[in-house]
Formats: sequence, structure tokens, C-alpha cells
Amino acid sequence: MADATLVGKEYIGVHRIEGPLIVIEKTHPVGYRELIECVDPSGTVRLGIVLETSVDYVVAQVFEGTAGLTIPDTRVRFCGKPLRIAVTRDMLGRVFNGLGTPIDGGPPQRGDAELDINGMAINPTARQYPRDFIQTGISVIDGMNTLIRGQKLPIFSGNGLPHNILAAQIARQAKIRGDSSDFAVIFAAMGVKHDVARFFINSFEKSGVLENVALFLSLADEPSIERIITPRTALTLAEHLAFNEGMHVLVIMTDMTNYCESLREISTIRGEIPSRKGYPGYLYSDLAELYERSGMIKGCAGSITSLPILTMPNDDISHPIPDLSGYITEGQIVFDREMHNRQIYPPVAGLPSLSRLMKDGIGKDLTRDDHPHLASQLFAAYGYVKDVRNLASVIGEEELSPLDHQYLDFGRSFEQKFVSQGMNEDRTIEQTLDLGWEVLRELPAEELHRVTEEEIEKFYGG
Repeated sequence: MADATLVGKEYIGVHRIEGPLIVIEKTHPVGYRELIECVDPSGTVRLGIVLETSVDYVVAQVFEGTAGLTIPDTRVRFCGKPLRIAVTRDMLGRVFNGLGTPIDGGPPQRGDAELDINGMAINPTARQYPRDFIQTGISVIDGMNTLIRGQKLPIFSGNGLPHNILAAQIARQAKIRGDSSDFAVIFAAMGVKHDVARFFINSFEKSGVLENVALFLSLADEPSIERIITPRTALTLAEHLAFNEGMHVLVIMTDMTNYCESLREISTIRGEIPSRKGYPGYLYSDLAELYERSGMIKGCAGSITSLPILTMPNDDISHPIPDLSGYITEGQIVFDREMHNRQIYPPVAGLPSLSRLMKDGIGKDLTRDDHPHLASQLFAAYGYVKDVRNLASVIGEEELSPLDHQYLDFGRSFEQKFVSQGMNEDRTIEQTLDLGWEVLRELPAEELHRVTEEEIEKFYGG
């Protein structure tokens, strides 16, 4: 241990070094999340932020890690301001690390503004209710779990499932129909492997959409502490594009589980009292701090739509990360491993998935008049299919009634034609709804209780 000595604006010597954290003793008054510059014995400057401040001690985390730092020789400078990032529309089409530094070989960006990465949650009284439909080109989302502009709709996946492929497909295909406003995608990847990062970059380059995408990549071999900053830098750019430039921005964040693991790691090092499964008690408020930066503001032309992706440990939807995310967001898209094993892509489970804002963003003048009733009918019919399959597993398919066999045929048709589609297949909402009616023709008309007689006459018999 060493007492810090103030020389000019620097403190020489730190009290303690633990993992990515440094503890400085007896400093001047320091602000929470204030930016620091940590200088190692070789003179290299590493950035960090203050996590805890008191009269006696200041605890700060160093983004590049503390390897090579020594207790008596480490110098610390407090910058008197939070970490900020220079933002500009020209950042679209480029690749950055988790701190917002370009890693694509291009020049440093010259920002139109320099913004605090911590941002602010949107004031509920200033929010505008989301209503506009975003077409992803994926039938099971557009038809049954519709994404609405300004919504927070997470994807609950599992290890080994194709959530990254789906995320890239949504980023390539997403569009707001009938709106001439600019559309951009901000992609934040936390703790991903090099091959996954390369997959995203190649996917956007080959499809020609990279010019409208900004990628923030915190790779798996980077210090885990950087993952806590990555979504904040990405959302800061999104806020600038949406609320200063008037653009519609889709923010895709993967993998939020890696983000939460970093929170748990830092919480453990700091000696905080753990909550469920060792995660800090403030996990809920920390996630809300990120998710609530998405939405629409009254009087602003732009919007931020959030699509966070998280892998459920052991496919457990009751795990704290998906559990708390479900409370904050407006629905969820849930992956099913059994469907993935049957080669269905995307393996979206029909019944656990839900979009709470869907009802206000579909129907007449938004998608198509029959959309609400058709989606309800597909949910109801597929729910009965699950019951029939459970019954068949007990008594055998040969003991089922003729109507039950028709429902089994509908279930197979629904999964193979409606849910399943190509990884580069971009379906319009009209194609999706027509496919929905096509699979419903496996059932007799008298079983369709959620649609109107007029809709049956117009679409069912076609």
C-alpha cells in the first residue's frame, strides 16, 4: 500500500490494485463516473472512470486493465468530467471499439458534438407513444411479434443458437414503410469472438448496408470492463442521430449476458453484497438505465428502437438477466432449441414470444386490415397444436381424432412455411400475411374463431 502524493494535478502512488480496479486514498472531492487518466511506469496513459467516491477513498476502473501497474509508481489524473465521445453522422459506415475509437484503419472522427456517454433515460412525460410498424422481412416477427418504432424488444436466445445471424439479418432488412426519413443501425457487440465480429462486418459489407451502420465491437480478448462502456457509447451516437439529426435508429446490442457478467465481476471485486446468482442488487436499475434511453420524444422527428440480445444460461428464461429484462422491455422474442434442432430458422417459439406494442402498430392504414385478427388466429391455432402434440405423446397419433390430425398438419405447415425462411429472405408484410392465410387453409373454416366472416371470404378461399 502507498499513500497518494499530489504533484501538480497528478496523484503519484495508489493505495491498492485489485483486478481492473485501483483505489486512491485521500484525494480532493471527486465525482461519480468522472474520467481518469492512469499513467503506468512506462508513461502509457490508460483511461478509466470513477466507480465509488468518499472522503477517504476513490475506487476507479481502468478500461485497458491494470497489468503492469505498480502501487508506488502509478500516476492518476482526475479529469473533472465524465467520459465523453465525439459524435457525428459520418460515424455511419465505420467500425469502433467499445470506447468509440475507430479500429477500421480510417481517420479519427471529427464530431459535431461531444456528449457524455452516460446519457439520460427519456422522461416518461416527454415520450411519444410508439405506433409505426418496422418491417424486418422476417415473418414470425412481422406477423406475430411485430416490432414498432421506438420499442424495446429483446431476443432471448441460448448458446449455440443463431441469434447473431438473425440480428445481422434484421440489421440488413429493417425498414419503415412509407417513411422517407433516414434509417440507420447502431450495432454494439460485447464480448464477441473475432470470427463473430468478422461475420457482422462481412455481412453488412456484402449487402451494401454498411454505409448506414455503425459498429461498436468489444471483442472477447479485450478487458471485460470495456463491455460496460460499449452499449453506452453506442447509445450516445444513437441519441445524436435520432434527436439531433432526425434519423430513425435501430440499436442492436449483443450479448447483454456478457455485459451483465462484467457487472457481476466488478461487483465481486468491490466486495458488494451479491443478489440473485451473484449479480449485484442494482442489476435491474443498471439495465433500465440502458434500455430506457430508447424511444420517441414529442416534437422530435427521430426515434431509437432497441433490440437487445441475450443468451439465457442453460436456456433458463427465469434466470435474472432475461427475467429483469422482461420487466423493463415491451415484450420478448424467445428462441426454441428444439425447433433449432429440427433445422427451423429462425427458431422463434410461437407462444412465449410477445410484442406488447404490436396491437397499436398493426391493422388498417398501418399494415393490413386483417393483420390483428390473423395474428390472433395463428396464436390460438398453434397453441392448440401444442396441446395435441402433448396428447399424442401420451396416447399415440393413431388415437387422435381427424380434427386433431388436421391441427398437426397445420402445425407442421406453420413451422415449415410461415416460421421457417431463408437467412437472406426478405418478405414484405403482404407476403407474410398471405402465408399466414395459406397455412390456415390446413384447418376447416369453422375452426377459425378469431377472424371475421368477411376476412374468411376474402382471404381464406383465395
